[in-house]
Amino acid sequence: MNIILLGPPGAGKGTQAQRLVEAHGMRQLSTGDMLRAAVKAGTPVGLQAKAVMDRGELVSDEIVSALIGDELDAMGAGVGAIFDGYPRTAAQAESLDAILSSRGRKLDHVIELGVDEDALVERIIGRYTCANCGKGYHDTFEQPREPGTCDKCGSHEFKRRPDDNEETVRTRMAEYRAKTAPILPIYDARGIVARVNGMAEMDHVTAAIERIIAA
Repeated sequence: MNIILLGPPGAGKGTQAQRLVEAHGMRQLSTGDMLRAAVKAGTPVGLQAKAVMDRGELVSDEIVSALIGDELDAMGAGVGAIFDGYPRTAAQAESLDAILSSRGRKLDHVIELGVDEDALVERIIGRYTCANCGKGYHDTFEQPREPGTCDKCGSHEFKRRPDDNEETVRTRMAEYRAKTAPILPIYDARGIVARVNGMAEMDHVTAAIERIIAA
């Protein structure tokens, strides 16, 4: 099974993708994670992508498509894919069709997580993670049980993404509205789009997604 999760940054795509991985043995293909790995490694592509990402803009289709194709080849045909935040544009949607077709795959579901923009800004700018194990926290919604100490690993070091600020978040939302939302009619025409309230409790969102893929 191959699934696209759509929604603006911070809508919960990553969280829901990870739950699908755990429940169904699928593979999450997050362009953000792949790009951050390239940035961390300091590769030429990573350095190029970093400048773009820091401005809250989108990297080129060529970079993203190459990353996706390589990941699909590495994981093998028997493993389902969850596309987290990709495709973002009509051009990428066309590229994904070609990438999947050439590997004997097809899209089964496109699930959009709908959000309230102002509430989403609050959700994003308040989030941070443990610098050691990566567990996520939030200034308002989920703080460590013991202040300053990670619940999972006991570390006292935390970090925030530099692009988790209101100006950058709203820029990315504007990009989503302008470029990503218009791809939905492509998939609507195929009858594979379902919409879920991304602002609901995480477990409720998960349950709604499970109902969709089981149908």
